[in-house]
Amino acid sequence: MEISVGHTPDSDDAFMFYGMLTGKIPSQGFTIRHVIADIEELNKRAQRHELDVTAVSIHACAYIPDYTILRSGGSFGIGYGPIVIAKQNIKPEELKNLKIAIPGKMTSAFLLLQLMIGKFDHVEMKFSDIPDAVNSGKVDAGLVIHETQLSYKHEGLQKILDVGEWWDKTTNGLPVPLGTNVMSDKFGQETIQRFDKYLHDSIKYGLEHLDDALDYSMQYSRGKPADLIKKFVSMYVNDVTVDMGKSGEESIRRFFSMASEKNLVPKFEIKISQAKF
Repeated sequence: MEISVGHTPDSDDAFMFYGMLTGKIPSQGFTIRHVIADIEELNKRAQRHELDVTAVSIHACAYIPDYTILRSGGSFGIGYGPIVIAKQNIKPEELKNLKIAIPGKMTSAFLLLQLMIGKFDHVEMKFSDIPDAVNSGKVDAGLVIHETQLSYKHEGLQKILDVGEWWDKTTNGLPVPLGTNVMSDKFGQETIQRFDKYLHDSIKYGLEHLDDALDYSMQYSRGKPADLIKKFVSMYVNDVTVDMGKSGEESIRRFFSMASEKNLVPKFEIKISQAKF
């Protein structure tokens, strides 16, 4: 069975798919047509139902009712997550009155920051362009994701607040819901669960062959040093990535419950694969 599979040009996503896309693990009857795109582009492509399986922001699940969330392959922060950066010190309570660059309206980072500080003036741009926009003064601050959460100091910028820390304290330690993989409902639950197991096995293979998987991931390092990429991958390929478990599922449900209370997302049915690993 040929299926299209989308993931981002990011080292943590590449790490998860290493075993699958290099043929290191049995294919489970799937032939993969590989698609690479920025996370917000994948969110939009999922809205148009263009991909069979894709990485998406968890926030985007509110707008793609014909997909099921996979138990494996989620990006959850464990007490950390997206951060807001600026050139100079800004009091967190001042942020809602400033212009903030965001990596996309459907990113989980954007929804988390809205939950934290309320609605704010924002401008969308590619996540990798945000540090330059902050440095040039095009925006007052930037909401950053991916490895920029670790590299912002090298750009002469400073952290104003940590959205992940806020979520951790607010939810008494639930993992921070950021990204996930979804599969089209047209395949039926049996096939969805079979692919879920395939992705689970790919992630496990990467963790069991860490150096090789990290070397593969470096093709998406965007010029960042290997030690930073290793740290970033270790942050976002964790136990909840292998299997979201009860804590990951509760995190997703709490995320959308909080957002619904503030009318930030439409009401929808949360569908999570019941695959057994």
